[in-house]
Amino acid sequence: MFKTLDEALIYCRENEIKMIDFMMLDLNGRWKHLTIPAGRFNASVMENGIGFDGSNYGFAPVENSDMVFIPDLSTAFKDPFADVTALSMIGDVHIIGEHDNRRFDQNPRSVAVHAEEYLKSTGIADEMRIGPEFEFHVFDHVSYSTAPNHTGFRIDTEQAEWNTGDEKFNLGYKLPKKSGYHAAPPQDRLYDFRNRVSLMLEEAGIAVKYHHHEVSGSGQLEIEVEFGGLREMADKTMLAKHIIKNQAIAENRTATFMPKPVFGEAGNGMHVHMHLFKDNKPLFYDADGYSGLSRTAHYFMGGILKHAKALCAFTNPSTNSYKRLTPGFEAPVTIGYATSNRSSVIRIPAYAKTPETKRFELRNPDGTCNPYYAYSAILMAGLDGIRQKTDPQAEGFGPYDFNLYDISDEEKAKIKQLPRSLDEALDALESDKAFLTKGGVFPEKLIEIWVKNRRADALRHNLMPSAVEYEMYFDL
Repeated sequence: MFKTLDEALIYCRENEIKMIDFMMLDLNGRWKHLTIPAGRFNASVMENGIGFDGSNYGFAPVENSDMVFIPDLSTAFKDPFADVTALSMIGDVHIIGEHDNRRFDQNPRSVAVHAEEYLKSTGIADEMRIGPEFEFHVFDHVSYSTAPNHTGFRIDTEQAEWNTGDEKFNLGYKLPKKSGYHAAPPQDRLYDFRNRVSLMLEEAGIAVKYHHHEVSGSGQLEIEVEFGGLREMADKTMLAKHIIKNQAIAENRTATFMPKPVFGEAGNGMHVHMHLFKDNKPLFYDADGYSGLSRTAHYFMGGILKHAKALCAFTNPSTNSYKRLTPGFEAPVTIGYATSNRSSVIRIPAYAKTPETKRFELRNPDGTCNPYYAYSAILMAGLDGIRQKTDPQAEGFGPYDFNLYDISDEEKAKIKQLPRSLDEALDALESDKAFLTKGGVFPEKLIEIWVKNRRADALRHNLMPSAVEYEMYFDL
């Protein structure tokens, strides 16, 4: 939003900004924030930062826990959810040194910065442009319990088919299971919500391509945004989640990016479209290549597919992620590529025909990822493919121009599969991480603490009895 501190200060005066809110991420990708009165926002803050205790953010230990937050003026936006007028901005975390401060290498934004710097250092390209698709559910009620003597959850959304028999005040228009795709009002009760959110995203500098109701009848929505650079779009991914969640709360609803919040319905992915540019010229186009893609694009795909299992530890880092990655729900389970095929991990959109738009999308990521880590890991896998000249066809990854869900079990056995659990993804990361640490982009310590924390998630999930286990086994 701003290039200089003076611009920001003038804006604060003209718009009667009372507070400056600094937004940071913890290891998992949850927002943290701290706030100062607008009168204290000055050159010293921009140079020396705001001190805080970094030990509560989940990162691996460093020589001390005192860190500073340095705001990035370009990310500033007027927070529409603050009762007291506030200007919010994302920024970078630095470790305090004896003579000067240095960027904390485990911080999510630092990893994204290093990934972009590494891309430029290779000479292959100077920019990776990505465009995520945000899928999420909006509910009217969510409650859950994980007590030793009671586990379970209850969700509700007025438009879901399970409310057709509600004998209270009921207007009848409901969305059947798996029938929500591009639904129209009055079945689509969330149309105006998406309009309001989209206008807020635009106001915050996030250009919206379109929005619509998604497949799940129980309140699943999608908002797709325009392309931007890696770190830029990681910032905008987090900002979009902030706006979507808070606007839902403002309307007495609640939004979740959980990959599989409803059994038997379509899950929430976060498909990532991508292409490389050098000197503002696209590198993924070749009119004579398969589906119009260049050799560079094929090698980039090859690297992603070769490292797909390890990537899942960052792109699909929750136990719930693997309840979405199952056959029959439009989520990919096989490691392959194809044109216009939504059952493959990599899909090449047939409608993207010009050099500037030629790209592909990775379909397995979901919204529980930390986008800075996920986008950076995808880039590092693709660059490894270019460096190693990994031909996806020669490696047996396709192209699979047919429905991968309909092939026989014998044919499926010949095709490599995505991990079926978080533990399996973490196993893959531990055995295949060298591509991430090149150029110091992903510190070894970060990967170590990431695996440790995710293992703890998986263990807790695996040890917790569930209601369906009582149904299946209580009487045995």
